[in-house]
Amino acid sequence: MNIQWYPGHMTKARRMMQEQIKLIDLIIELVDARAPLSSRNPDIDELGKGKARLILLNKADLASEAYNAAWEKWFTGQGYFVVRLDARSKSGMKSIQNVIKEACKEKIERDRRRGILNRPVRAMVVGIPNVGKSTFINSFAGKACTKTGNRPGVTKGAQWIRLNKQVELLDTPGILWPKFDDQKVGIRLALLGSVNDEILDLEELSGKLGVFLLEHFPEALKERYKSNFSGEEKPHQLLSKIADARACLTKGGEPDYKKAASFLLDDFRSGRLGKITLEFPEEGEYDKSIS
Repeated sequence: MNIQWYPGHMTKARRMMQEQIKLIDLIIELVDARAPLSSRNPDIDELGKGKARLILLNKADLASEAYNAAWEKWFTGQGYFVVRLDARSKSGMKSIQNVIKEACKEKIERDRRRGILNRPVRAMVVGIPNVGKSTFINSFAGKACTKTGNRPGVTKGAQWIRLNKQVELLDTPGILWPKFDDQKVGIRLALLGSVNDEILDLEELSGKLGVFLLEHFPEALKERYKSNFSGEEKPHQLLSKIADARACLTKGGEPDYKKAASFLLDDFRSGRLGKITLEFPEEGEYDKSIS
């Protein structure tokens, strides 16, 4: 399964971010807590050299709590400030203002020594498509400042937003990178909804998700679909059982694999399957489990 998606507006957005970076004190990078490394754009590290860095593990409510803690520890060990977050419910939002101050304390102290008082921290908010940047900004601001939507590509241009006297945010479009060298990363991003579904084979994608769940979260499948899974099912066998459980049959009485695949994918993305994490940290590296 070869997944690549890099529409033209992303090149323009990347160029804009490079032009604005000299104005920035802090980069706030949202990642999806279900796949924290796969949902990081590798270009951001180069872009953000010399800047304070804050990682927001967004959609933490949809991911395994144990792995949320493990990933927070992993990123902290890499030198990042980290906050677990559910931007939709505003869980975790209260701590962010203080973490921003801590991340930028050297800048704030440097301004104070120069006699510059009350200059706000300027933060660039970055992340891949559909990771929740606009929802985070609206929740942080306490009002609708940006458009939101449960699909990639809603934010198309950059926008400065003054939150208060202490913080200004630059909202940026979600950007991927021109080529996924590791297709496991592409698959995870497709599962998260960061790649346009219209270019994907959703049956194959859902089959890969099902096999991963059988290995790592079998109880989630059994609980959701009330079906007996042996753990040895091939993708089409697994989708067949889901089709039976959801009464997804064709006119000829055969399993409707397309509908079953859609059920499985929607149930994962919405959290109806439970708290699922797609990749796991291991001793300073990470285990790319879904393939």
